[in-house]
Amino acid sequence: MDKLRIRGGRPLRGQIAISGAKNAALPLMAACLLTEETITLRNLPHLADITTLANLLAQHGVDIHLNGKGTSYEGRVVELSAKRIVSTMAPYDLVRKMRASVLVLGPLLARFGEAKVSLPGGCAIGPRPVDLHIKGLQAMGARIDIEGGYIVAKAPDGGLKGAEIVFPQVSVGATENLMMAAALADGVTTLVNAAREPEISDLAHCLIAMGAEIEGHGTDRIRIVGRKVLHGAVHDIIPDRIETGTFVMAAAITGGDLELIGARLDDIRSVATVLSGAEVAITETPRGMRVRRLNGHIVGVDVMTEPFPGFPTDLQAQMMALMCTAQGAAMITETIFENRFMHVPELSRMGANITVHGASALVRGVPKLTGAPVMATDLRASVSLVLAGLAAEGETVVNRIYHLDRGYERIEEKLSACGADMERLKETD
Repeated sequence: MDKLRIRGGRPLRGQIAISGAKNAALPLMAACLLTEETITLRNLPHLADITTLANLLAQHGVDIHLNGKGTSYEGRVVELSAKRIVSTMAPYDLVRKMRASVLVLGPLLARFGEAKVSLPGGCAIGPRPVDLHIKGLQAMGARIDIEGGYIVAKAPDGGLKGAEIVFPQVSVGATENLMMAAALADGVTTLVNAAREPEISDLAHCLIAMGAEIEGHGTDRIRIVGRKVLHGAVHDIIPDRIETGTFVMAAAITGGDLELIGARLDDIRSVATVLSGAEVAITETPRGMRVRRLNGHIVGVDVMTEPFPGFPTDLQAQMMALMCTAQGAAMITETIFENRFMHVPELSRMGANITVHGASALVRGVPKLTGAPVMATDLRASVSLVLAGLAAEGETVVNRIYHLDRGYERIEEKLSACGADMERLKETD
């Protein structure tokens, strides 16, 4: 099992190209199931989660062709053809690896009238139930049962019907699943209290290019007029705002100066606002954005995670690592997922001063962190340990980095090119 060895204390300087957004690419790949024609996605990130979904789509019968430079951060293009689907079942062995696999449910049900999808797995960061997906599809007329750990769904005669669906709480995955299903449903579907994330709008843009009629994406009320048939399209995946935010904090925690190529400031506006209070300067450049400290130190600031456009839960762990080195204290409150402070004991091993009170963590900044062997517990927790290692005195070894490979494309190469002293170690090293 691979691990990362980091020798900290080096400011990061240079340029980093931001990869395509994983959380946009996954639903975009699932959208290929809505049409017989080819969907071409450009700027595809090379990640373990992408491979997992590609394997799932392939077992459904999707023909997948990957072009571009497999070792580059740019130019990766995937062509997906779901003309000959051989199975509408998504088996446990594949779905258990990643919760986003449930995104095949809506497209399969809408196009083929049936689907059998395993209840999903993924990071162990508390319950993320699929109830909202199921209730939304039921509102569109689907008959759904849970049998042997599988969601067994059948559409009514004549297919899914448009409906008004009010989410009791914001759910990105449910919004995506129901948008895709509604694109082939009979009539008008309105999603109320819908997710507003940039990845939602990216999916909407692709569905519109496929012939769907969608209004209101980017707001909490999305209106979809169903079509009998969708066609192929070519679509560019947006840059990854979570990778962007992670590298913003990497520059800040090391006292470095980075230009993030392709990054979009509008996608991390809430993060930039919080970090401005922490004495971190983020400015737009012709190619992306530049990040550096303003006055040579970081100041503690309070953060509460919220659905977009609020501070992303997927940057909470990274923010906590940054606050470990700040002057003063910071209160970090997690409102999206339960059990998402599993990185706290590992940061504490490196000398962090963190006290958890329910859904909040009080972080008191320390003069320095110290390198130590640490264990990654989930995707975002793993990268927070990398950030802490970059700032720490001495050597840090991050174990179980298969979590990291799910969401960050060759992170050690990108950071090493900007001065980080880090290397990937194989199990035999």
